[in-house]
Order: sequence, then structure tokens, then C-alpha cells
Amino acid sequence: MTPETLQAEVDRLAPWFHNIDLGHGIHTAPDHFLGDYPRFKYRRFADALPADLTGRSVLDIGCNAGFYSVEMKRRGAARVVGIDSDERYLDQARLASAALGQEGIEFRNLSVYDVAALGERFDLVIFMGVLYHLRHPLLALDLIREHVAGDLMLFQTMQQGSTEIAPVPEDHPFFVPGTHTPPPLFDEPGYPKLHFIEQRFAGDWTNWWAPNAAGSAAMLRAAGFRIEQQPEAEVYLCRIAAVPYQAYGPAAVYPAKGRQA
Repeated sequence: MTPETLQAEVDRLAPWFHNIDLGHGIHTAPDHFLGDYPRFKYRRFADALPADLTGRSVLDIGCNAGFYSVEMKRRGAARVVGIDSDERYLDQARLASAALGQEGIEFRNLSVYDVAALGERFDLVIFMGVLYHLRHPLLALDLIREHVAGDLMLFQTMQQGSTEIAPVPEDHPFFVPGTHTPPPLFDEPGYPKLHFIEQRFAGDWTNWWAPNAAGSAAMLRAAGFRIEQQPEAEVYLCRIAAVPYQAYGPAAVYPAKGRQA
């Protein structure tokens, strides 16, 4: 593909949310409102991921134009699968990966709710920039843990509210002991919260949720992930762990499948 043809394809598939350097002076979103996104963000947490992924498998959920899929292939991953429910993003990802000489990446049109259809577990799951767009965020985390997470998950979500982390009781009292007053812990800034966004956020009606920092951590734990590192405020590197209260997860709906810690 000549540079002229490549630029024409980039223009045809516009607009792009990932600004990817395709060489020949061609960038997919040179005027991105966030700057060189997502590369500048990736640099902040790239060292948290294994530098050598030789022989390992990676699933990129909500892959968009494939920036992270390509970066994981560059680290030597033997198998990389990117999924998204927007066919234009998938076409962008196929073009970008081919232009960068990474044709071995598989891109499929799948929702996060359909990950069981992949029928395999991956050594690393990338789940970044997706949770806050979902109507059913905890279900998505449950399904990832149940069906595709084999070891590590790189997770990111938009967060709003306090960055404090408050201790929470193992059992929440209905009233303050000896009174009929509701416990005040729900009003504490560091109590886990998942803010529901009615109407638009930053002009986007698909931005449904914004957890606070405690909320992100609590949801990850509830779905069966242990936080190993937090290289950036909104980025968490997790490892699969035992699932608390697993009777409330997918195993309760599909008990024959069970659940392994």
C-alpha cells in the first residue's frame, strides 16, 4: 500500500479515536482533542505489563482502532484477539495492524457480554475505557472472570469523586446501634460509589457510570480480581482471585459451569 493509498484509507475510516503513527508521516488522529492519545497515557503504565509476552495470549476488549492489540503483539504475544461491537473500529484496527506489519492479530465483532463465545481463556485481558459505557458493568466483570480471564487483567475506567479509600464493615448495620438512624458511612467520601450519569457526560450519552476510586477497587474485588498494581489513578493491573459471594454471579445462573478460584 502506497502512502497515498494508506492516507486515503485513513480518511475514509475517519473519525479515529486512537491516534496511531502508521509511518510515512501518517497519523490517524493528529488533531485529537486529548493530544497523542492513547500513546501518552500508555507510557504512564507500560512498565507495569510484562515486557516479554512470548508464548502468551492476549484479549483486548473494546479494542477500538487496535492500539493496545498492536502494542501487545510487539511484546511478542503469540495470540492477540481484539473485540469490539463497532465494525468501523474493527476496520480501523485491521488497517492499522496491517500497515504496522502486525497482520497476525484477530479482530472480531463481539460485545463484552458475549465473551463466552470465544471459548478460551487468555493470559492477559485488556479491559480499558469500556466499563463506563456499559449498562451492566458488574455483569461484564463477572463474565470476564467467568469465561476469559486466565491470569492478568489490565483495567481502566473513568473515575469521578473522591480518591479516598474508607474501610467498610463486613456486615452493614441497618441502623446505628441503639437508634433508628441510618449509618453515616454511605455519606463518607471514601465509601465505594458508582455514580449513575443521567443524560450526557462530555457530550456522550453512552457514558453511564463513574465510580470513585473506592468503587473501582470494590467492584474488581467483588468480581474476583486482586489488584496487584495501580500504576495510574484510573489504571489497575489485576490477577484473578477467589470470587466472594459467587452465588450472586454467573455461576448462579449457569450452575453447571461452576467457578474456579
